[in-house]
Amino acid sequence: MTLSRRISWFLLAFGVWSWFIWITFVKNLVKDGSGLAFHHGHPTAYFWVHLLLAVVSFVLGTVIGVIGLRGLRALRRTS
Repeated sequence: MTLSRRISWFLLAFGVWSWFIWITFVKNLVKDGSGLAFHHGHPTAYFWVHLLLAVVSFVLGTVIGVIGLRGLRALRRTS
């Protein structure tokens, strides 16, 4: 099965976007503007849950981007 060029580019762009959005999210979580992530300098459950969700989303976004890249490479080989 081969992905279309449009779908492959979309998946690749989604993967790149996920790198920016989730890295920025973790940076903001560590800065803790809301006061929920740390209590007296120690991470709270809020911090750990959101960090876990960000890492999982980052990994899934990266996998999706790799699928898009592989789709584009497959299209290049068949052309």
